[in-house]
Amino acid sequence: MTDVFDIAVVGAGPAGGNAALAAARNGLRVVLLDEQPQAGGQVWRAKSAAILKAPKTIETLAGDVLRRAIASSDVTHLHGARVWQISREGDNWQCHILRDGKSEPVQATSLILAPGAREYVQPVQGWTTPGVIGLAGATALFKQNLIVPGQRTVVSGTGPLVFYVASEIRRLGGEVAGIVTPNTRRDWLQALPVMLGKPKLLMRGAVWMVDLMLARVPIYWGHTVTEVLGTTQVSGVQVSKLDADWTPKMQVTTLQADSLCLGHGLIPQIEAAQMLGVGITHDPASGGWVPNAQDDGSTNIGNLYLCGDGTGIRGADAAAVQGRVTGMRAASDLGSDTDQDMRAAHNEWRRAAGFGMAMTALSIPRAGMARWTTAETIVCRCEGIIKQSVLGEVATGAATTNAVKSGVRAGMGPCGGKYCQTAVAALIADHKGTDVSNIAPPTPRPPLRPVPLGALAGSFDYDDLPIPKPAPL
Repeated sequence: MTDVFDIAVVGAGPAGGNAALAAARNGLRVVLLDEQPQAGGQVWRAKSAAILKAPKTIETLAGDVLRRAIASSDVTHLHGARVWQISREGDNWQCHILRDGKSEPVQATSLILAPGAREYVQPVQGWTTPGVIGLAGATALFKQNLIVPGQRTVVSGTGPLVFYVASEIRRLGGEVAGIVTPNTRRDWLQALPVMLGKPKLLMRGAVWMVDLMLARVPIYWGHTVTEVLGTTQVSGVQVSKLDADWTPKMQVTTLQADSLCLGHGLIPQIEAAQMLGVGITHDPASGGWVPNAQDDGSTNIGNLYLCGDGTGIRGADAAAVQGRVTGMRAASDLGSDTDQDMRAAHNEWRRAAGFGMAMTALSIPRAGMARWTTAETIVCRCEGIIKQSVLGEVATGAATTNAVKSGVRAGMGPCGGKYCQTAVAALIADHKGTDVSNIAPPTPRPPLRPVPLGALAGSFDYDDLPIPKPAPL
């Protein structure tokens, strides 16, 4: 693609989609790049064609509004486009995308990154057993395919997602063997004042709780799953009570189940921003390490903007509004007059962000969480690296995530460390008796996403390769 757009937006979730629309409404040429076949991201994921007649949820309806708006706009939406590299070429940004098996560049004057978040799962013994799925992964099954994880499922984790997932499993005909959450009733009462500012969301949560209570689903407050039982398939989980810093105190029960939904909050995806030179700060209230960006998405890098959960976990409503703000800020910097609209949206974003951050606070890790991972527990699932190996490397002097990565390959697998480096950092911090904010994430390196070598090499005939003549004897 040889055209130079005014703005390229990476990510078509609530933030990226709305950023693209806001910029396009100001007359700018906008290209929206996203790996999924339809806009909406993870939270507003579109239903598959096989279940379009199924009842629509709040998330489906919100996603449909976004998809219709993009379809009727002047935004150029390149779906199925995996952005695997971003670079600066002269005055423009160049995004290298993989689409239909081919790699091609897309250029724009300004770049908005809306990469969203990924799920964090604290490793426990047996967490890689077939039948274990992330809480966020379970929601993707519900939204896109109306499929439940198993016949009888334990749901374990932090924040509101455990209750949403448990309620959806019941709605779709599955059985919930139990809910296990490190949060206590007191944690939720402390969040109540902020929740009262969003009565519709509060009422939705109340409906989930009433349904679960009427069904007599046991809820283990202040507990966690410390071991997954079974070898080739989940057969049950062991549940332990936690003390105030989430250190396991004692095993209290075993729940029989054929599946487990497990998750402990969301983490901003910061690698692209890091690679482009944006600094990062550790902010537990925002989900951990976050890139340094202003509320309007602007950064210290010219014509580079960030928005959505990739800048801090504040929820879908806040991400959508921040996307609008960022789209308008990027348009303003290219000469559009957006000041009045931007101020109104900015105030709306602050109100929405307060609720999201109250929910994120329920997933802030406590010191004892690293102790859920036993010596023989796999920490890096791509490379099969166990905790004992990580700590062995730390004992030899590896004091950073980069050093552990070099020493034992934790983080060198296909995921590039996205799923293990938070746990590795927590283990280093716990071993050294320091705060996890002193253990920076590893240096990100391209490609941002896996890309086949054949797509980079392109098509050629071996006979056309120039082969030098042999040197004379």
